[in-house]
Amino acid sequence: MEKNMEKNIENIVKPTILKAHLALNVSNLEPSIDFYSKMLDVAPMKVRPGYAKFDVHNPPLNLTINAGAGKGKGALSHLGLQVARTEDVIAVRDRWASSGLHPRDEMGASCCYALQDKAWVRDPDGNEWEVFTVIENIEQNNNSCCLTTIDTAR
Repeated sequence: MEKNMEKNIENIVKPTILKAHLALNVSNLEPSIDFYSKMLDVAPMKVRPGYAKFDVHNPPLNLTINAGAGKGKGALSHLGLQVARTEDVIAVRDRWASSGLHPRDEMGASCCYALQDKAWVRDPDGNEWEVFTVIENIEQNNNSCCLTTIDTAR
């Protein structure tokens, strides 16, 4: 019986994941389209009443936004884009700023058992997005950065 299980496991086809998909509820579609177009540096590929879809190639992401968000943000903590180096964090942060977004730096942050350099922006519904790089893993944890209690203006 054990050999049959091993054989069945070997025959399982592993799916090819093309990209991550996030579906976000938003309270107002137009400012959210503007924000995500600037943040991701790509126009939506599809816009319908109450709906927009972004097909992002870098990073591979299928992002949809749907008008009619419920009250409160639910269990969502924050969203992020991991990059390879601090220089990449700075490049994305600078692009956000030049697009009219208002990023906030958090360099040398001790977060999620890692030393990280990051920058943050807030979407029109208050969802926090970070671009970050992991400099090194560490043994201490200070998750205050993951609480996204950012009091800066948009």
